[in-house]
Amino acid sequence: MSSFSFAGFYESWFDHLQHLLHQLSAATRPPKTAEENHKLLILIDKVMAHYDDYYRTKSVAAQNDPLQMLVSPWATTLERSLHWIAGWRPTIAFHLVYTESSVLFESHIIDILRGVRTGDLGDLSPSQFRRVSQLQCDTVKEENAITEELSEWQDSGSEMIEGVAEMEEKMEVLGKIITKADDLRLRTLKSVVGLLTPQQAVDFLIASAELLSGIRSWGINHDRRRSR
Repeated sequence: MSSFSFAGFYESWFDHLQHLLHQLSAATRPPKTAEENHKLLILIDKVMAHYDDYYRTKSVAAQNDPLQMLVSPWATTLERSLHWIAGWRPTIAFHLVYTESSVLFESHIIDILRGVRTGDLGDLSPSQFRRVSQLQCDTVKEENAITEELSEWQDSGSEMIEGVAEMEEKMEVLGKIITKADDLRLRTLKSVVGLLTPQQAVDFLIASAELLSGIRSWGINHDRRRSR
């Protein structure tokens, strides 16, 4: 897959993400029946399959042209400024959980003090907080290890002028580093969703999609102003 065809894929993928965001936002929360809860689960599976499709396609593109994936010309300058190895930093997922949990907790503080359970991200249990915290620690370790791999790859830049074979080998290594980073991104997303109830998972997926959409929208407007 060429960088051009991946750019087209990304535009289509992102458009469909907006469609899924609309479905997530329209979902009944909290679910009042087993049927409504089942519908949330189906919707969550649909969104996760969409992310699966993205990273599966990106993995192929990364092996074919890792430099283009690293540069990401289909992204805005703002998005690229926030990139960690051709994509979002996995630990952002935890910041989203904590931020949304705090905001929702404060907005429902009166109900919570009265013993009313909201069931959303503001209603995370102590056990959930512990598991999220442990997952965050594990993810940070993996992030650091992959960052070190990229650093070593960059330090070997002087070796790239030795010949075509060496250059091809270096590009193959870069492709594997990008794929490894994407694998961590996807595993982190799935792990966080797995720690949440269906209602909380929908809240989290909405926050994630809105963050991506908001940054991209702001970045597009910024790039348009710069090009005038």
